[in-house]
Amino acid sequence: MDPEVSVVVPLYNEELVIAEMYERLTGVLEHCGSSYEIILVNDGSRDKTLQMATDICQRDKRVKLLSFSRNFGHQIAITAGMDKAAGNAIVVIDADLQDPPEVIPEMIKKWREGFQVVYGVRSERKGESWFKLFTASAFYRVLKRMTSVDIPVDTGDFRLMDRRVMLEFLQMREQARFVRGMVSWVGFRQGEVLYSRDERFAGETKYPFKKMLKFAIDGMLSFSQIPLKISSAFGMISAVISFIFMIYGIFVKFFYPEQAIPGWASLFSAVLFIGGVQLICIGVLGEYIGRIHEEIKKRPLYIIDEKVNFE
Repeated sequence: MDPEVSVVVPLYNEELVIAEMYERLTGVLEHCGSSYEIILVNDGSRDKTLQMATDICQRDKRVKLLSFSRNFGHQIAITAGMDKAAGNAIVVIDADLQDPPEVIPEMIKKWREGFQVVYGVRSERKGESWFKLFTASAFYRVLKRMTSVDIPVDTGDFRLMDRRVMLEFLQMREQARFVRGMVSWVGFRQGEVLYSRDERFAGETKYPFKKMLKFAIDGMLSFSQIPLKISSAFGMISAVISFIFMIYGIFVKFFYPEQAIPGWASLFSAVLFIGGVQLICIGVLGEYIGRIHEEIKKRPLYIIDEKVNFE
């Protein structure tokens, strides 16, 4: 018999938190009054995460494990877990316990009230630097203005989805995945649950600045064509400025020849400006073309090396 609730937990080098995560998560689910399964997705961990996850699965058959052949990324790991989830409600939560499992019963309650997507909204973020808080806040608000999709601010991937929503989501198989935006794009009746985000229980963040920047770029380019429009605007502005300088140069040359001072400064500045704008535009086009290149290869999103407790 299929469980009512499936919980998908991506794992990447989580040996310091996996035991505590399992204890807290199962403790919460036991009191929800629903049958459940937990799907652990090992995303190419290099520590003892796979061994510890396998041991948990051997002790508890309600816990299942997918292990990738290599690291495919956090968003791909979430997708893989959802591919295999059998529940009527699917919860996505990270293993680091920053998103507390104790919020899940409230999500399930709102789901039973009729909401088909229930996402967690961070009212407070403990243990994070001002730079992380500022950049995260700015990213969500800029993204919301750049796209026509109503992507809620101050949310992550911690959310509950009805099975119908999940099946629609799983039809989208693009390589550059931005799960929270894709779920918002699907639509349906969506609600929120406020919670305080805790400090990471142990270990280090899996999203350093470089990965966060790539993630932000994926989100913006996946749901907005405004970068292309900005490139076009840069091109128009540079053309107008160049035309104005050209008219000015001709005017001075013929009407005030004594003021025409030969030199390289103005020419050098104009060349640098136009060249810089062209490189920016080419870079933006390259990002979009690179994503097209990835899509047309039609490679699988992930490769599973090992399954545990799946029939």
